[in-house]
This record gives sequence, structure tokens and C-alpha cells, in this order.
Amino acid sequence: MTQLELPLDSTEAYVAHFSRQSLPVLKRTVRELDALRSEEASVSGRRIASVILGDPLMAMRVISFLERKRGATQNHDITTIDRAVMMMGITPFFREFSDMPVVEDLLANRPKALIGLLKVIGRARRAAGFARDWAVIRHDLDVDEITLAALLREASEILCWCFAPVLTEKVYALQQATPGLRSVIAQREVFGFSAQDIQATLIKAWRMPALLAALMNEADAENPRVRTVTLAASLARHSTQGWSDPALPDDFEAIAALVHMGREPLLRRLGLAPEEAAPYLEQP
Repeated sequence: MTQLELPLDSTEAYVAHFSRQSLPVLKRTVRELDALRSEEASVSGRRIASVILGDPLMAMRVISFLERKRGATQNHDITTIDRAVMMMGITPFFREFSDMPVVEDLLANRPKALIGLLKVIGRARRAAGFARDWAVIRHDLDVDEITLAALLREASEILCWCFAPVLTEKVYALQQATPGLRSVIAQREVFGFSAQDIQATLIKAWRMPALLAALMNEADAENPRVRTVTLAASLARHSTQGWSDPALPDDFEAIAALVHMGREPLLRRLGLAPEEAAPYLEQP
């Protein structure tokens, strides 16, 4: 795999670079799928999907594979991992997704980049969990679509850690050297573009399902499904270091309005300990 060390001149160039690489997955994903492969005759698609949904890189592999192989007779998008596995079939799935590169090997010589990547993956999984829970509360038409959209919302940043770790480390170093510097500004300073800019091109180039693309488009924030995904990503980012970020009160207010829940039961559902919730309950 080729890793970028210098910025490129367009978002299309970044996406072309990403597309030439073989997407790695987490080592634990390979291990868990190998265990399920040994039960191939009896394993369900839902069990396979649960493993995939623990790894945004694996989810990207599955969705992008289906779009590349999409036949003329398929007249609808596949927007959940469950349906993707069902569409492929259990045996073909295991046949296709074997001998995959492992991200821990890819970044073995760049431990800072590996840690950075794992943090973003953890944040994506956390966002997917929040979004799924709120979608259940809202009686969303398809909870699995919301879950997948939240998991993939930071796909471009994950790919940058994988295939442009030198540049991505510079972004984080710039933010550490300049407290309060927004990530979008730092990304444009180093890459020439923000992760969102690159993601917009990535979605088109990889022909991601239109519905998933729409759910990840925060410009349509009035749509409650989009708002669910956007707020889940925001809360996951702001709570990375605990429950003391100054942006959290605005998040809590917006989430409470979305799910029609009082602040105290919301904080309890989010898992805040009483001492962590107390400062937010004292606010007007």
C-alpha cells in the first residue's frame, strides 16, 4: 500500500489514491469472521452483520463491493449491512471477504497513526450506538439505516489515517499547537481540503447508496433522520474525553428535543453517573 506524504491538488486525487488501495480491516474483525466461518452451515446473516458493524472499515468494504458488483437487475439500493449479507449469501460472503489486509499491520511502523485511527473508529462506533438508540426511541422506519449512516459518517477521516497518516498526524499536531483551532481549518491547512470536502467526493466516486449519502449530509439538518446522525456524531466527538466539554449542553438540548425526553432521563440513558450529570441538571 502507498501512503501519502505530500498533499494532493484536488479531492478527486485523494479519492483516486484511496480507491487504488485495498481497504484494511481491524484484526479483531478478521478473527471474529474466521470464527463464524467455522460455523458457516448454521451462522445467520445477522451475526455476521453484527461483526461488520463493529468495524467501519469492514462496513465500507461490504457496501463498496456491492456497488461495484451491482447488476442491471438490481433496481434498489442496499442500505443496511443485514440486507447486504442477505443479498450476497453466506458462502459467497465468506469466499469474497477472506485474506483481507489488517490495519494494525498497515500502520505497525506508525504507532501514533494507529492510535489516532483507533480513536476515530471508536468514536464512529460510539456515534452509531447513540444514533441507533435514538432511532429506536423515535420509532424510525429503519433503525439499521441510521446505524450504518452514523458509523460511516467519518469515513474520509478514517481513510486519511490509513493512507495519509503523515498528513493526518500534522493536522492533529497543528490543533495541539493551536488550542481552539477547528478541525476543518486544520485539515484545509494541511490537506488543502476538509475531511467533509473529501467525503463528498468519496460518496460520489464510490457510488454509495443515495439514502446513506443523504443521511450523512448535515446540510439537511431539519430532517429528523439526518439530525439523528448529525447529533450522534457531535455527541460522540464532544464526549471523547468525558462529560465536561463546553459544547455538551447544546448537544443535550438538541438531543432532548429530537427524542422528546427530559434532560434528567436523557442523561441517565446516555450513561452519565449522577456526579457527571449534576452540573447539567443545575443549568436553566
